[in-house]
Amino acid sequence: MDAFDSRRADELATLLALHEQGSFAAAGRQLQRHPTVLSRRLGALEQRLGIRLVERTTRQLRFTDEGERLVTRVREANRLIAEAEQEAAEGAAAVRGRLRLALPAAMGRRWLSGMLADFVLAYPQVTVEAEYADRFVDLVGEGFDAAIRIGELADNRLVATRLCDHLRILCASPQYLARAGDPEFPAQLSQHNCLGFSGLRSFPEWRLTRGNEGVSVKISGSLRANDNEALLEAARRGVGILAGGDWLMVEDIAAGRLVRVLPQWQLDVAAGIYLVRPTARLNTAAMGAFKEWLQARFKDGAPWR
Repeated sequence: MDAFDSRRADELATLLALHEQGSFAAAGRQLQRHPTVLSRRLGALEQRLGIRLVERTTRQLRFTDEGERLVTRVREANRLIAEAEQEAAEGAAAVRGRLRLALPAAMGRRWLSGMLADFVLAYPQVTVEAEYADRFVDLVGEGFDAAIRIGELADNRLVATRLCDHLRILCASPQYLARAGDPEFPAQLSQHNCLGFSGLRSFPEWRLTRGNEGVSVKISGSLRANDNEALLEAARRGVGILAGGDWLMVEDIAAGRLVRVLPQWQLDVAAGIYLVRPTARLNTAAMGAFKEWLQARFKDGAPWR
């Protein structure tokens, strides 16, 4: 049976409607078909595939694991078809449409929000929906077109464009260092009040590198948090030593509120800042324009340096 056979399309439309509406009656109203018609369609789909997709009871429907996976893949296919139609309708040169972006919260607010505003001004026919969060969103499952990610990438379902390296450094306020002393070696960090970012993959260890030399230090302190900006404020007030991206601390260093600690050392040297997007997603004109826009802003390196 051809993938675009009308019977197959009806069966898959029934599957999606049942998943969205939760009952044959509600799905029938959505598709303007009698519930018994939908029941036959679902039965035909299950028979053709040789698997149970939905467990039926008198009160509710429960999708099996195989049913949930099929729904996810069919939704991906629907998005691809919609994007192909949009691209054909708009023409390759027309930069218009919608972009749904996932951006890191603190860095996004501090450095990317201005770039995004300028992009929207430059391309008024593009509508951007941006979500600022410090979680790793599922680009495929949650329907995002692209994301900015910090760190090391492991998801092979993504196409990544490296924008710049991610320099993670140690800083503290002059008041703290005057009180507690300035460490000369990484091992001495274990004797200091270190501000712990619980979102760090290696937490509570700091893995420092200087050239070919590497060392891990288990840190402890009176404050830990999952928010970089909260820890930055604590460092400004002299609470302890903070490890974070230079993008977070560069303005405070320039103003003298913070100074580098162990300046010859850095953390996570392999990390970078990336624009990532799903491998299966079409490269629309809007996405291509956004990628070129970002690359132009990072062409001379990180803009905060």
